[in-house]
Amino acid sequence: MKSTRISLFLVFVSFCSLFARADEGMWLPMLVSKYNMNAMQQMGLRLTADQIYSVNQACLKDALVSLDHGGCTGSIISPKGLLITNHHCGYEAIAEQSSVGSNFLSDGFWAMRPEEELPITGKTVSFLIRMEDVTARVLANVTSAMDEGERASVIQKETDLIVKAAETESGFEVSVESMFEGNEYYMFYYQTFTDVRMVGAPPSSIGKFGGDTDNWMWPRHTGDFCLLRVYSASDGKPAEYSKNNVPLQPKYFLPLSLAGVKEGDFSMILGYPGATDRYLTSYGISEKLSQGNPADIKAKWAKMEVMKKYMDGDEATRIAYAGDYAYLANFWKKSLQESKALQRLKVFDDKKKTEDAFQAWVQQDEGRKQTYGSVMNDFSTLYQTSALNRANEATSYAGELLMGARILYIAFQTGELVSRFDSADFKDMVSSNKIKAAKFYKTFNPALEKELLKNMLRLYVSNVSEQYIPDCYTLINKKFRGDIGKYVDHMFDHSIFASEASLLEFLNNPRKKTIKKDPAYVAANSFISSYMLARLAQMTDEDKFSKARRLYIAGLREMQPETTFYPDANSTLRLTYGSVKSYSPADALYADYYTSLQGVMEKEDSTNAEFVVSPKLKDLYSKKDFGPYAEKGVMHVCFLTTHDITGGNSGSPVINGNGELIGLAFDGNSEAMSSDIKFDVNVQRTICVDIRYVLFVVDKYAGAGYLLDELKIAR
Repeated sequence: MKSTRISLFLVFVSFCSLFARADEGMWLPMLVSKYNMNAMQQMGLRLTADQIYSVNQACLKDALVSLDHGGCTGSIISPKGLLITNHHCGYEAIAEQSSVGSNFLSDGFWAMRPEEELPITGKTVSFLIRMEDVTARVLANVTSAMDEGERASVIQKETDLIVKAAETESGFEVSVESMFEGNEYYMFYYQTFTDVRMVGAPPSSIGKFGGDTDNWMWPRHTGDFCLLRVYSASDGKPAEYSKNNVPLQPKYFLPLSLAGVKEGDFSMILGYPGATDRYLTSYGISEKLSQGNPADIKAKWAKMEVMKKYMDGDEATRIAYAGDYAYLANFWKKSLQESKALQRLKVFDDKKKTEDAFQAWVQQDEGRKQTYGSVMNDFSTLYQTSALNRANEATSYAGELLMGARILYIAFQTGELVSRFDSADFKDMVSSNKIKAAKFYKTFNPALEKELLKNMLRLYVSNVSEQYIPDCYTLINKKFRGDIGKYVDHMFDHSIFASEASLLEFLNNPRKKTIKKDPAYVAANSFISSYMLARLAQMTDEDKFSKARRLYIAGLREMQPETTFYPDANSTLRLTYGSVKSYSPADALYADYYTSLQGVMEKEDSTNAEFVVSPKLKDLYSKKDFGPYAEKGVMHVCFLTTHDITGGNSGSPVINGNGELIGLAFDGNSEAMSSDIKFDVNVQRTICVDIRYVLFVVDKYAGAGYLLDELKIAR
């Protein structure tokens, strides 16, 4: 027994090291006073907890915004509603405002007067008003005797009541979010503004310098920022775009620092990280490496190679598809690098050690056996179910096809009219579809779309189980003798969705029969049917997955009561803290903690669009005309920190110990691409653009120094 206890102790020590690391964690701001303040203040924080998060006074959280309900993060930096975020977060809006004659992607954009600021259709910014722990209320009527379906129903009913009452009382948008896989629940109050305007964006040669080649890489030399402005009605409340609206007067805005950073400096990030899976099991790692990531990589590449072919040949197409291509390329490379990092860092082995420790702990007590005894076996059984694996594969490829093939996407959207022909709002729906069509076909290249759909149809049929092959393939085999190319050509020749003119002609005289027999509509519905069939197969086991994950996390927390756990990211406001730090990416290699403008010049390649350097930037560099933004004659561009971030954190402010903005988070490093699953302090770094480089570009490069007059700059 003594030897058993010793071995178990060693396992626990190993387990503790998995969760109690410096710099790790995406913390709920309302809880930092309880869990994090001592550590942060010892590292160099000079603020109080109330200066970070408070419901009674203006604080840092009041300067933070979630863009588009979770796409990126931004922060307010002036008393006139000026907002700063990443260039890549504004990329789609910049592209939509661009044309061949006024290409803001290539040339940049700067509004020199308020009336030149450009409204951004559909852009939203949401401020968090407050958050509350409502776990006790949500779970009040839940019992251990309930199955997962009953449990979910009771929770949903109570959540609906809580949200309705809170929205009625407060007048804000309210949501209740699950934490720790349903073990805790928190309520969030938001105020969302919809009048957002473009103020400034550097050219892509600065804002996207390095392009796909440097994405997820260090060293980095990208000025990844843009400036927007939030407008409100005259009473300060949200309002749709109007010339009568005024710049928002925020509760709080971030001051900027010109002091710069040095290695070891404390810093923190507030933002809206999208999703992590830190409690994923070893079985989940195996599935991701063997199935999930390979499917994602193949599907995204099938679309990217077609897009790039047409974008390289036509400037208008390059502008039209820039946003879509950038999105695909970003996540394609992420999946690619994630698989490499998972294997290199032996994440499967680490997860297995944790599971072995958990299982050993469970076996020590009869009560634990009753509660947690079947958890690991349930995971094993679920992940090894071949039927579920086939369904997962089908939903993955079908989702990429339906979202990637635009003709099927617009056919599915417009197809909603079929069931609404006799409804009272039918005319309004038709009018709405006309507006959508005008925007949709503005960025629609028929030749590109035709080839892309052919690629995706071939990819789908060669990778998905026969039971999830849609009916449209039967048509392909019978009518077109298996020739996918001829089938797609026929679709584009005869579908009302192949052009704006043909769709508008239909919408001017809509007939149910026309749309129901349309080849693109038929194909879209065929794939939707197969997708839903696969989803039903997945849903059969979702309750089991949900229960296993909830119990596993509850057990881990019970097993280590002295360890402070943090919930996975879920697009709610989080705080992460750490320090400015260099790292060693591989044997015999050392990466410094900052880059400079010298590196931009060294990377210049006039034959490669990703590494073009503008003549004006070269001139400023040669003259060392850096204004007050350089450090000992060196113009710093980017720097590294040890922060724990993920997608959604893009644009998050990097803040020093005084509460001043020192940079913007915009990327992570490839060596730590397993970070959504495992944080590794030795290699994980956040790549940030230095705020001094931002100010240099605004002032010296763009000549928009007037914007600096509304900023609070600590010199």
